[in-house]
Amino acid sequence: MRTLTELSPASAKARADQQGRNKGDGPLAREISDIARQGAPGTTRPHESAIKHVTGRAAYIDDLQAPADTLHVALGLSPVAHGRLTRLDLEKVKAAPGVVDVITIVDVPGHTDIGPVFPGDPIFADDEISYVGQCLFAVAADSHQAARRAVTLAEIEIDEQPASLDPVAAAEREEFVRPTHVQQSGDWQAALNGAAHVIESEQFVGGQEHFYLEGQACLVQPTEDEGVIVHTSNQHPSETQKLVAEVLDIPFHAVTVEMRRMGGGFGGKETQASPWACVAAIIARRTGRTTRVRLPRAEDMRATGKRHPFHNRYRLGFDDQGVLQGGDITVIGDCGYSPDLSEAIVDRAMFHADNAYSLGSARVTGHRAKTHTASNTAFRGFGGPQGMMIIEAAMDDIARRLGEDPLTVRKRNLYRAGEEHGIKRDVTHYGQPVEQLGLLHDLVAQIEQSSDYWARREAITAHNAGNPIIKKGLALTPVKFGISFTAKHLNQAGALLHVYTDGSVMINHGGTEMGQGLHTKVCQVVARELGLDLEQVRITATRTDKVPNTSPTAASSGADLNGQAARDACLTLKARLFDFAAEHFGTDRGGLDREGMRLEGGELIAGSGEAECRIPWGELVQAAYLSRISLSEKGFYSTPLIHYDRETAKGRPFYYYAFGAAVAEVSVDTLSGEYQVDRVDILHDVGDSLNPAIDIGQVEGGFIQGMGWLTSEELKWNDAGRLVSDGPATYKIPAFGDLPPVFNVELMQGHPNSQASIYRSKAVGEPPFMLGIAVWSALRDALSSLADYRDCPRLDTPATPERVLMAAEALRQGAKAQEAEHGPA
Repeated sequence: MRTLTELSPASAKARADQQGRNKGDGPLAREISDIARQGAPGTTRPHESAIKHVTGRAAYIDDLQAPADTLHVALGLSPVAHGRLTRLDLEKVKAAPGVVDVITIVDVPGHTDIGPVFPGDPIFADDEISYVGQCLFAVAADSHQAARRAVTLAEIEIDEQPASLDPVAAAEREEFVRPTHVQQSGDWQAALNGAAHVIESEQFVGGQEHFYLEGQACLVQPTEDEGVIVHTSNQHPSETQKLVAEVLDIPFHAVTVEMRRMGGGFGGKETQASPWACVAAIIARRTGRTTRVRLPRAEDMRATGKRHPFHNRYRLGFDDQGVLQGGDITVIGDCGYSPDLSEAIVDRAMFHADNAYSLGSARVTGHRAKTHTASNTAFRGFGGPQGMMIIEAAMDDIARRLGEDPLTVRKRNLYRAGEEHGIKRDVTHYGQPVEQLGLLHDLVAQIEQSSDYWARREAITAHNAGNPIIKKGLALTPVKFGISFTAKHLNQAGALLHVYTDGSVMINHGGTEMGQGLHTKVCQVVARELGLDLEQVRITATRTDKVPNTSPTAASSGADLNGQAARDACLTLKARLFDFAAEHFGTDRGGLDREGMRLEGGELIAGSGEAECRIPWGELVQAAYLSRISLSEKGFYSTPLIHYDRETAKGRPFYYYAFGAAVAEVSVDTLSGEYQVDRVDILHDVGDSLNPAIDIGQVEGGFIQGMGWLTSEELKWNDAGRLVSDGPATYKIPAFGDLPPVFNVELMQGHPNSQASIYRSKAVGEPPFMLGIAVWSALRDALSSLADYRDCPRLDTPATPERVLMAAEALRQGAKAQEAEHGPA
């Protein structure tokens, strides 16, 4: 082996520097730094902001330093759900102490409609009032307190009109925010007519508040010329850039949006972070002063949309084994007053109305109902969870009808190879083949065994037979979730890579960090491709002036898209450095062998054996710089294969599917409706994990959030359309005490992604959310024991203790009526 001497003293310093910089202080920082240097890429690495998170040094929007004369904004919100604004007198507001500016819709210099995809979202109400919490005006004052006091002085008169709050009634009146869409495979009516058994039912699936720790917030600074810099807690910086520019009537390039980290998003900051940036930008340009918007929690909850509540119905035919032959499924999404993202959200509910099961010949219809509430929006799963609920209810109902265990019926209906009654059982109702069927079946079989499902089922049945009050329930539910934006053009990403002359590396990409570890994974990709320690790679805030025209960080695609874009930049830069090294080094031997060059362990390695040559990374970079070789590169990626034709309702909207399964055990007090989750086992498919610790964290968090959606998180509006569950006193997310005492989470091993995703990994943001359905199904199982497992109660969500108690009483009354008519069972 031969080594090359340093080119200059600077390169020696560069190598010394890159041996490892301790970015923190104390034992914790050193321990995390040591972990970061250990192990091959694809293994556990700490979150890139872990130390900052646990020490409180991570800066969020409210932590950003601002000039002393920064203005603070408060919003004037509508107190009624529907009506006409007849008078808005703001003279007292303008005269209030500390007030600097007051704006309404007439003060908007450019576009007044900021609908993200379709029109319908005015920045301020002009004439028509569409929901309680709609923004009427904004006040800017020298302090937040002064602005909030001034808002209360407004004189508002509204001709109040009846509010439409029932999405089912709205659908019957054909009041939609977007047209109805239908997907169909085979002759569903013939399948129903020919089925040995037909079952039908309906369910209400409640919405969900995002309840991010950091509320909606932004800080906007005016720049020279006509522009602004927007610091925002935001999942879609490029969309905010566009809307701010349109509202101000200036070019996109005059607006720079920066986003370092969010204190949670979950979809609630994909479209609904932009309005506040637009308001702040108008005031900043009008006053020439930095402007801050921070919504108090109650206003945040009233003014922003939620997960869509859904009303689902099914009529399904099945054979004597419980195998679906086909049927008709209808989903009605409660979209609120405007389209927002509801077209795609209801589409995804339709795409996932099958979950992991072959529907046979089926029709799936999706309605987008208009109601007088805040426009509902993206939330983890993006409609998929609401769509899955209907088929999981059907699996339980079919099992009770036939006297089978629900797991047995579920397994018989899983997607599988072959054709039955002219329908391919490995193709969805929208025409996409389901790949990795072996993985799906192996995963269910593995957790069935590892959770001791059948032994626990026997023990639970015996317990329920001997205990008339406390009933136990058990359920195993699978997940099949499609990964990609269903809007094809969003499946693209860019990245910008810089290598500095000391060998340190900077990466920027279009994704946003909301605690999910995206930045960590992208840094791992860069470190792997360049053969460096992870701590030599640093990530910078997402900025629209570095990587333009980016997609939102949503649809679980953050690592897939941005990781590939970062890798593309690395591959191009590596090829350039390899070409340079082959010509520049070892000229006395005719150059280095270009073939087989690699970056590994902080060195460029060429050749093998006696001819092997190792060039330290710092030396390679210095030599390239002195030879005027570019050390910067951009990367780009677009997802292949995906397409969907809305006219035919057929296509391949997803690049691949992620799978998972959960087993939940619950205990229910049938006299009070109270219950607890005793044990949960999860096995989840992430392909070849990019970072197992982060992925397990996402699985755990997603499951708990899904469990909360289905059990405790209840949104309540009064008859006038005012949200009454507008804070932590009235809206209950899961707390530490709600964690199951036994909580086993594993990642599926040995099944890399069948598609060419980043290092054959799979997305992990949204799929685990739907594992929470197992808890809801286990509650139904426990209640079913009250009817000797012959009946499965309707249990709308969230399945609060009140709903559980009502379902138990309904079963008891039904059992008494049947006994009175037919005698004891």
